[in-house]
Amino acid sequence: MIKAVVGANWGDEGKGKITDMLAEHSDVVIRFQGGANAGHTIVNPYGKFALHTLPSGVFYDHTTSIIGNGVALDVQALMRELKAIQDQKVPAPHLMVSNRAQIVMSYHKLLDAYEEERLAGASYGSTKSGIAPFYSDKFAKIGFQVSELFDEDTLKAKVKKICLMKNVLMEHLYHKPLLKEEDVLAELEEYREALRPYVADTSAFLNQCLKEGKTILLEGQLGTLKDPDHGIYPMVTSSSTLAGYGAIGAGVPPYEIKQIITVCKAYSSAVGAGEFVSEITAASSGCLMNIKTLEFDKEIFKLLDIEKYFGINPPYVGSTDISGRITKEASVSTGIPEGVPVSGGYFDIDAGALASGVLDEQTLCCIAGTWSINEYISSD
Repeated sequence: MIKAVVGANWGDEGKGKITDMLAEHSDVVIRFQGGANAGHTIVNPYGKFALHTLPSGVFYDHTTSIIGNGVALDVQALMRELKAIQDQKVPAPHLMVSNRAQIVMSYHKLLDAYEEERLAGASYGSTKSGIAPFYSDKFAKIGFQVSELFDEDTLKAKVKKICLMKNVLMEHLYHKPLLKEEDVLAELEEYREALRPYVADTSAFLNQCLKEGKTILLEGQLGTLKDPDHGIYPMVTSSSTLAGYGAIGAGVPPYEIKQIITVCKAYSSAVGAGEFVSEITAASSGCLMNIKTLEFDKEIFKLLDIEKYFGINPPYVGSTDISGRITKEASVSTGIPEGVPVSGGYFDIDAGALASGVLDEQTLCCIAGTWSINEYISSD
């Protein structure tokens, strides 16, 4: 069977903890979207790891970890992570990279940075990981698929075409140095050798796993409200963050996804720029450094003046309120000034959570104290 783990908020919900827990009991773990622009933090007997590209299954000998066709594959980041985990005595993982995955190029990162520079105060707060330029090229059909690395003639012709197109932007829009064909080709050749041991037809492999009844885990990145269709557009990411996209980004039949776990946190935060449901001012931001007290102490809910934890009217999952302010008692115990909002009003779960898979029979987990609200969701 296939399980999917995705985020209900803007990312940073604590999905890494859930995926790590489920990966231990999975045969296959797949990253199916996004790139090295966000990641999961995992703490285990080997140490503390921040994975941005590798799936969470890499710490288990029995698990095959797959980078799916929907991933923005940053080969340099992947190689750094492989080296980092093995430097900390983690055994070499059973890793497969889809031959249909596409590659984040160095010029994608340059274009990302140049565009943020050009936009200045109107920028989107990009991580400058090349994600938006990468997906733009993918859907413009001028990206490099992993399988193309092994066709020298096709590669050379495509590099020539792409340099011609990109250099128009470099020269006339950004006023930056031009791309050189030989440099781009050398980069691709380097990636070919780095990826060679891992490239596979992962769709065929997963199809066989399903026939054998193996447990497959889809590992999502970021959260529902960063989805380009259902999120806070345009302050979103460039790939779908929803569980439904797992079928596309991993290459599996959608009807095989039997369980969807959506991870939620009890306060609102997001990385990047632009509009948001609340704002931390300079006066209060220093005090909120103590927020870890709230994240992991479920008893803290007793100290919060929260009118509603979750406004759910079974069997329909509607708009969800997670708003509250620090009470005097909580202020004393945490050091956060009385009256500071701990979450920003609401997030719209009408489309987002349903698209993520928060259906009547599913469990929504709140990482603040790993507090489950399964009892609030009717299965009638």
